[in-house]
Amino acid sequence: MTAHITPMLGQEWLALQSQYEQYERGALLIKLVCLVLFATGLMLTFNLILAALFVLIFWLQEGIFRTYQARLGARILQVEAGLKQGLHHDSGACQPFQLHSEWLRTRPSAMGLLCEYANNAARPTVAFPYLILLLLDVMVFALWKLQ
Repeated sequence: MTAHITPMLGQEWLALQSQYEQYERGALLIKLVCLVLFATGLMLTFNLILAALFVLIFWLQEGIFRTYQARLGARILQVEAGLKQGLHHDSGACQPFQLHSEWLRTRPSAMGLLCEYANNAARPTVAFPYLILLLLDVMVFALWKLQ
């Protein structure tokens, strides 16, 4: 039985890993778009409060995006464990192609989902550019108020 399951888990791993990397590129694109729009807004003397709001929206959007990526990462780890152990299909430990079934089985409440989004948004690699942009926005706003 393992002879049939292992190739399917390998197939799933390849597909999931490819998607995981696409999410990584997508998250970088979100950051770049935010940076470009923020810089453009500063050059065009855009409303600084509105600019901060847009930074927050991009930050939260990336948090949601990273949550989806984290779900793929969790499944990749399950698949890798199954590949390492060479588990049988009927053991129930790691059946191939069960990403959504597994997620639905462990799906948190609405509040749990919001907390998951916030936790992913708070990760340093996600928060880094947005916090700096917000700080820059506050500094520019303070300088503008002094003049």
